Amino acid sequence: MQSLHQKKYRQRHGAFLVEGGKSVLELLSSDLETEHVLVTAEFASQNHAQLPARLPLSIATEAELTQLGTLATNTTALAVARLPEEKPLPPTLPEAALLLALDEVRDPGNLGTLLRLADWYGLPGVVLSLGCADAYAPKTVAATMGAFARVRVWERDLADWLPTLPPGVGIFGADLAGDNVHRLTLRPAGVLVMGSESHGLTPGVAAALTRRLHIPRGASGGAESLNVAISAAILLDNFFRNQ
Repeated sequence: MQSLHQKKYRQRHGAFLVEGGKSVLELLSSDLETEHVLVTAEFASQNHAQLPARLPLSIATEAELTQLGTLATNTTALAVARLPEEKPLPPTLPEAALLLALDEVRDPGNLGTLLRLADWYGLPGVVLSLGCADAYAPKTVAATMGAFARVRVWERDLADWLPTLPPGVGIFGADLAGDNVHRLTLRPAGVLVMGSESHGLTPGVAAALTRRLHIPRGASGGAESLNVAISAAILLDNFFRNQ
C-alpha cells in the first residue's frame, strides 16, 4: 500500500489510496471499484451497515493505518481503490454545461479543493492539463472531501484541446485586465480555465480564451492576489447565481 503514495506505482498498479473514514464511506457508496479496506474495530462496529458484506475487509490498529497511509494520524479506515477508466469527453459538452479546466495547478490541496467545488456546483467534470497535480494522489483525494468519487476527470493538453471546441463555446479565464465579473450576466456553459496561483495561464491556453474575467478587489483591500481555489469559487458563483 505504501507504494501507492507515488504516482508511478499508482499508474503501474492501477490503484490509489483513500484515507479516513468519511472518504472511505464515500468510496463505498460510489461506482468506483474497491480492492480492499482496512478499518479499526471501533469504526467497523459503528459503520457495520455501510460496509458491504462481500467487501475484502481487514481489522487494523490505528498505528497500522497511520503507517500504511500518508495522514499524520488515521483512527478510522483506509482503502485501496481501482483507478477509474477515463470515459470519452463528449465534444459538445461545453455547449450545454460548464466545464472547469485547470492549467498547471500543481498543488494537490488546491486541486482537491477545486474538485470539491466542481462537485458542489454539479459540474459534469474537470479537465486537467498535463502539468497538473495527480487527481488521485493521497493529498488530493483527502482535500476533495469525497468529491473524488463523483467528479469525472479528463487529462488533456489544453493548448491543443481548447481550439478544437465548437465555434461559439465560451472559454473563460481570470485576468486582471478582464471584465468585472460582478457586472456580467453569465450562464453556466462553456469552459472556465484556472491557472496556477504563481504563474497564471500558460501562453497557449491564454491565447485560446474568448473572454477574460476580473474579480475586483475591495476599495480598501491590500492582498496582492487570491488563492486559485478561492478565485474559482467566486467565478463559479457568478456563473450560477441566476440559476
